[in-house]
Amino acid sequence: MTLLPEIPSRRGARRRDRHGRGLRGPLIAPTLPAWRTRSEKFDDLVAESAARLVRAHPALKAVEFGVEEIPPSDPSTWEGRTVVVGRYFPADRATGVRARIVVYRRPLLTRAHDAGELVEMVRMVLAEQAAEMLGRAPWEVDREYPED
Repeated sequence: MTLLPEIPSRRGARRRDRHGRGLRGPLIAPTLPAWRTRSEKFDDLVAESAARLVRAHPALKAVEFGVEEIPPSDPSTWEGRTVVVGRYFPADRATGVRARIVVYRRPLLTRAHDAGELVEMVRMVLAEQAAEMLGRAPWEVDREYPED
């Protein structure tokens, strides 16, 4: 990679920052709720739900939980034309890759009407994927999962 030399602009930094002070500070204090981004809040939500499942089922300690923005554009053959909101990837002993459960953020955010529904949907997706891994029904993995 080649670095290009700096080319001075006609306006220069003097015009934007006349007194050399720059920004005086962050616009939002770190103690306020708006400090965290929406994706960071979603990551925290998934982490809390995953931790709750791991506490209930110690077999899930070996599983990596992850969040991605959108699912890959090439769906699996069994998924058909449905929108994927989460996936379970089994462990691969040959390469040493651990089992993973991935939650896709954008499909869930577009389907949830409010924060409470988003919490419920994340919990359900994690329960379904963990149930697939453990070979059980989702309501056996998460007692709050609806049986119908």
